[in-house]
Amino acid sequence: MNTLALADPRAELATVGGKGASLARLARADLPVPAGFHVTTAAYRAFVDRHGLREDILAGGAEEIAALFAAHEIPKEIAGDILAAYRELGDDTAVAVRSSATAEDLPGMSFAGQQETYLNIRGADRLLDAVRRCWASLWTERAIAYRRRHDIPPEEVALAVVVQRLVPADAAGVLFTEDRLATAAEDADEGRLTINAAWGLGEAVVGGLVTPDTVTVDRTGRTVVEERVATKTVMTVRTTDGTREEPVPGDMRDRPVLSAEQAERLAGLGLAIEELYGCAMDIEWAIHDAEPYILQARPITGRREVWNDSVKGDYLWTNGNLGEAIPSVMTPCTWSLVRSFMNEIMIVDGLGGHPLYGNIGGRIYMNLSLMASLGKALGIAEKVRAAQEPVYGKLPEGIETPMLPMTRWQTIKAAKPMLGGRRRLAKMVDRLPEHIATGFERTEEIRARIAVSDDLPGLWEREVDPRFRECNRMLAVAARQDAGSLVYLPEQLEKLVGAADATALMSAMRAGGDRLESLGPLLGLMRVKRGETSREEYARRYGHRCPDEFEMSAARPGEDPDWIDRQAAALTTDPAALLARQDEASADAWRRFRERYPKKAEKFRRKIDRWEAIVHAREEARSEMMRGFWMVRDFVVRAGVVTGHGDDLFFLSIEEILEVLRGSRRPLAAVAARRATYRLYRSLPPLPGVIRGRFDPERWAADPGRRTDVFDAASTVAPPAATITGHAGASGVVEGTARVIASVADGDRLGEGEILVTTVTNVGWTLLFPRVAAVVTDIGAPLSHAAIVARELGIPAVVGTGNATMRLRDGDRVRVDGGRGTVEVIGTCEDAPGDDRPETARLAQAV
Repeated sequence: MNTLALADPRAELATVGGKGASLARLARADLPVPAGFHVTTAAYRAFVDRHGLREDILAGGAEEIAALFAAHEIPKEIAGDILAAYRELGDDTAVAVRSSATAEDLPGMSFAGQQETYLNIRGADRLLDAVRRCWASLWTERAIAYRRRHDIPPEEVALAVVVQRLVPADAAGVLFTEDRLATAAEDADEGRLTINAAWGLGEAVVGGLVTPDTVTVDRTGRTVVEERVATKTVMTVRTTDGTREEPVPGDMRDRPVLSAEQAERLAGLGLAIEELYGCAMDIEWAIHDAEPYILQARPITGRREVWNDSVKGDYLWTNGNLGEAIPSVMTPCTWSLVRSFMNEIMIVDGLGGHPLYGNIGGRIYMNLSLMASLGKALGIAEKVRAAQEPVYGKLPEGIETPMLPMTRWQTIKAAKPMLGGRRRLAKMVDRLPEHIATGFERTEEIRARIAVSDDLPGLWEREVDPRFRECNRMLAVAARQDAGSLVYLPEQLEKLVGAADATALMSAMRAGGDRLESLGPLLGLMRVKRGETSREEYARRYGHRCPDEFEMSAARPGEDPDWIDRQAAALTTDPAALLARQDEASADAWRRFRERYPKKAEKFRRKIDRWEAIVHAREEARSEMMRGFWMVRDFVVRAGVVTGHGDDLFFLSIEEILEVLRGSRRPLAAVAARRATYRLYRSLPPLPGVIRGRFDPERWAADPGRRTDVFDAASTVAPPAATITGHAGASGVVEGTARVIASVADGDRLGEGEILVTTVTNVGWTLLFPRVAAVVTDIGAPLSHAAIVARELGIPAVVGTGNATMRLRDGDRVRVDGGRGTVEVIGTCEDAPGDDRPETARLAQAV
């Protein structure tokens, strides 16, 4: 993959560098970006490897490295790909050739101007020479020094090149989506943006050779509110073999570069780009024949926070369980509420100053070092490890769990509040049935009061916060009921009757005659489709359940009148048939169990009944807890309306929101930086499921060799096994087409009978399950959503593989063995006839 089309979806940071990834993003958004293509980092690495330059580059200085690049030709296959892409732009087209490093154009680490750009390049030979010179510019003295200041190891960097048709600019410049005329940050007007403009190509402005005109535009009305016309003495122009600076004609020097109409049109493009990125932007533009073009866009540096608890110590982090519940990057409002939730669920937030959980790149992780250290101090290390595996999943081969730097007695002493909290929760078990029975009405009454309250701070203190905490606390109570049976019973059954019958025995759960609460949205939707219940009733009962149900900024299905109709139309398989089949499988398994173990049958029937009751209670308590999160979302949305600050409040903690409600504007100063941080982390791929030590999300994302399953700062991670393995979620063997789905919003790509491969599922994914032949997830354990729901529907599942989405490609033909917990590729997507959706999966062995 030496070249990619400019807008190719594969054009990301690791393959085309920061500048290239940004241009690809702009092109995919249909913004006016000049046509072009990328020369990928793979081409750069192939050049270096082909000529054996790696060691000489790492050992040499800037001059020696430049000579190395100049002395070697670009390999024929790479040159052929580059010239083929160039011909598509038109014969002998003039192009701009720009370097694009894998760690540039990122907030806080822009790398602006550290590598070279060559303009007005025309012809095959000059293009190849410019590409090679761009590659060499990765190793100029200034680029090496810049990376050294930012502590970036030289062996990690690579360079891509962006080749675009050159815009013969009449005028060009830079647009900032913020007020750049203010003399101090506190004087800046957040309602304005700034445009710098000069004649000719933009290099004179970017290089500081000319004092440009400065135009200030009102963001709301998109009207010019101030214009400062400079005397422009120099302009960059094209020549037959490049560019040069020449004097500006006398009659143009003091003339405004932009008309009001042109400035306002550029402002509109700037605001669209800011909306796309979600943060303040620095945008290079050009105008030719009155048409504007976007040449580059990068987040404005120095305007974000860092959310990274991995820097707090040498710990082993996992999101193997929490990542299922909270799969996306959290806004600050959500994180503040999740901390409150975690303190109720886990009783404490740390041990001896070491955090029990943390925020890494906006995602929540559990600190396994803390629990491992406590288990070691109490002499039950192996029991703790065995109990954690069904919940958090298996650890990758070879990774170690560092212990906390505390003595045994320090650890035990620090754990006393945790043990006391567990006893308090145990005393609350009797309140659980009433909580579940009355929870719906109580929470809905508070939601109704939020909608009309004139005293939101008072309502928060009197009703909203106490109810929110109670919902969280009761989930903790439900989760701690005889937790040992949840962990050990599946293993006991599998040893007696095998994986298939163990799956069947633990499915068909009907505590109190009702199916699992996780199946509620699916079964309820089918009742709507059959006309057995109203849309309004469905919204009241299940309108709070969705993939991002913890996230405060995410709208709930109950808020979208069309959501139910869209989902009902997509529900093409009646889950009742799958449930009936699994009911029969469960009955057959019980018959075989009684015949084989007549003396044990009643004992295990009681155990399984108890297991079902616990799972039902957990799921019902969780549903009410999520209704509590919906209640708090109502509160935040209402606060945004009352204060006039709208969705800015999602970027404040709940405590800061209360300050704003009481009249303070101080917290609002942090919103812009937090928006930028949130959007940056949202733009990165899902982070590894297991992380040890200090982890830099941006540097990891820029590494083409990154592992999505594990990161270990202390040592080299063992390569993944040839076979994809995970937990045996639900037994059965299936062969079919893998459909790699990043988001439930892409569920329409999933065909009937295909195999769903994704990072993680939760209740919001349940609606997709009836159409699939099997489920494979990166994150998960035997007690995860995917495993439990798949067992109920009789669908084979392998969960907690760590890296299935990294190793499987869309359209691969795979064999999923849910009983053994393995996934095997039996045919790649290239082998498939026609498009990348070959025949749908078939059941090779019934559950």
